[in-house]
Amino acid sequence: MLQKRSRKVKILATLGPASSSDEMIEKLLIAGADAFRVNMSHGEQAQHAETIARIRAAEERLGRPIGILCDLQGPKLRVGKFAEGRVLIPHGRHFTLDRNPEPGNAERVQLPHPELFSILHKGQRLLVDDGKIRLRVIRASADEILCSAEVGGFISDRKGVNVPDAVIPIPALTEKDRRDLAFGVELGADWIALSFVQRPEDVAEARRLMGGYGALMAKIEKPAAVERIDEIIELSDGIMVARGDLGVELDPEDVPPLQKHIVERARWHGKPVIVATQMLESMITAPTPTRAEVSDVANAVYDGADGVMLSAETAAGDWPIEAVSIMDRIAQKVERDINYRAHVSLMQTPPDGTTSDALASACAAIAETVPIEAIICFTASGSTARRVARERPSVPLLVLTPSLRTARRLALLWGAHSITTKDIGSFEEMIAKGKRMALRQGFGTKGSRLVALAGVPFGTPGATNLLHVVTLSGNELQRHSGETAD
Repeated sequence: MLQKRSRKVKILATLGPASSSDEMIEKLLIAGADAFRVNMSHGEQAQHAETIARIRAAEERLGRPIGILCDLQGPKLRVGKFAEGRVLIPHGRHFTLDRNPEPGNAERVQLPHPELFSILHKGQRLLVDDGKIRLRVIRASADEILCSAEVGGFISDRKGVNVPDAVIPIPALTEKDRRDLAFGVELGADWIALSFVQRPEDVAEARRLMGGYGALMAKIEKPAAVERIDEIIELSDGIMVARGDLGVELDPEDVPPLQKHIVERARWHGKPVIVATQMLESMITAPTPTRAEVSDVANAVYDGADGVMLSAETAAGDWPIEAVSIMDRIAQKVERDINYRAHVSLMQTPPDGTTSDALASACAAIAETVPIEAIICFTASGSTARRVARERPSVPLLVLTPSLRTARRLALLWGAHSITTKDIGSFEEMIAKGKRMALRQGFGTKGSRLVALAGVPFGTPGATNLLHVVTLSGNELQRHSGETAD
């Protein structure tokens, strides 16, 4: 069985060719991974089904609920193909994007996205191959877009195109995405990540297709999404700061303050937020990260993000276990810093005018005032746990839930250590079970005090209305030592 984590921030690791075997999945979990990302942009559904089955098998062996996030590809815009595979566009040279399906040359290439021709106009930018080539629109018509190459270079088949200065009139879900979403739901993915969200309506459509199963994470990688961030967060279950495309469409210096803003807004709404992309990029080929990368991870932890994500570092890199291990060590070091509490508490999250929010806030206040070992949270849907985590309490959160789906989903929630257990029927049973599970999971010893949070009547979703402080005694320790099962 995996030991409880000594850190509160979660690690989301991407699985791929370098890490999808039974042995590697288990090693990544032991090294510190809390949940896994399955990237639907690469590979076939049959391969992903095998990977998900291996994750569930590891979950059974190690006795820890593990979250699975299926990341949809989204509507990536790409140029067509070239007659010679690639061409050179010199700086300052004119270049045309058109609707002609014939192979391109040094003068033109197909842009197989007719919806772009109606929205582009003089002065707008087109960024090709992650911004390596920068085109400026001179004129646009229904059939072609004439551009000037502000930054030229080699361009090859099917390179991506970003349009930072316009809201593109295309849905966030392609036909492939719809198939992959249905596949993820069918195989029991805990999270579905929606790529290239531009507007709240994109989130609403994906949620409709999910049919109430699983949680939806909106990836913020378009400037248009930032402009409507609160609406998007409100409709989502979680947020990912996807800095790859966001960094292409914005000036580099704009990304750090936007990252902090998005993390802040997600925390204010009480939704999990993950910081992703290039966090330990050099570890794709090197056994150690750069100092700048270490600082990048540390800053996300100081900001109070729920999780940090590894992409190619674990999916295709040479050092996947080392990447997870160093990310775990960075997070632990930051959270032990005497200034960490001051940093993570800079973001104020005033409770809503509800009993549930008031009690969650009270839990955090008690932990700051009285020596408390942990907060025990009884929840069926996970909403009580999210309310408590929103306050970023100084102690860990032991989540007891009868729902394995809920426990898996909370693998990406800050500070949460989730355990599945039988439902409770009375106040006395709640307190007794809370004490037993705290002892069993290592949250306290004789004399330790705990805060228990739940709702009565038990089994009623959203009815958090009970807070109780308990002390572990020697008698409970004796009873626990003779137990073999809950």
